[in-house]
Amino acid sequence: MKNNFKIKFLSVFLLISYSSLGQNITLKTGDFIFQSMNCGPLCEAINEVTEGYQGKDFSHMGMVYVKNDSTFIIEASGNSVRLTTLETFKSYTKETMYVGRLKRRYRKLIPKAISFSLQQIGIPYDDAYLYDNGSYYCSELMYDAFLFAYGKPFFQLVPMTFKSPKTNTYFPVWEDYYHKLKMEIPEGKLGCNPGGISTSDKLKIIGTLN
Repeated sequence: MKNNFKIKFLSVFLLISYSSLGQNITLKTGDFIFQSMNCGPLCEAINEVTEGYQGKDFSHMGMVYVKNDSTFIIEASGNSVRLTTLETFKSYTKETMYVGRLKRRYRKLIPKAISFSLQQIGIPYDDAYLYDNGSYYCSELMYDAFLFAYGKPFFQLVPMTFKSPKTNTYFPVWEDYYHKLKMEIPEGKLGCNPGGISTSDKLKIIGTLN
């Protein structure tokens, strides 16, 4: 009887937990949106070597900026850092997106992080995925924004890998990619990714968007 009660209780708890993520949420400035962007083999390779919240695959992220009752996303995507409408950001994927919100004690950092990010608009996209090279990829922009706001590292840099965990050899798509850039694959160089930020203990995943 006790085991049946525990199973029923756990089932109800999980149902409540997952239902709460499905509730409508009001996006606020400083929220993060994590998504599995539809960008073909490159995104598939990124997903295979990174893991996000609850094992989800995230290959892109942006930060919410609400201005005059309109919701924008600050992101590094395409050719540069840019301000994108929420609807355009949603169009990048058909998968459910997840919303992260900083824990209360860190929210005072948001104004400085937003200010920093807006000042980077127009900075070229970091095609090389190298940290601190005068350009930005999506999670790198967020890393630097909160480094600036916090005065020291806020999120974590980790050694990057471009190898398949199944074969321990480079993904062909990355070999071709860096060959075209005429540079070595930056295996082991420090970097960050959307999945890693989504699992940070400094934020909480509060809901989903479709």
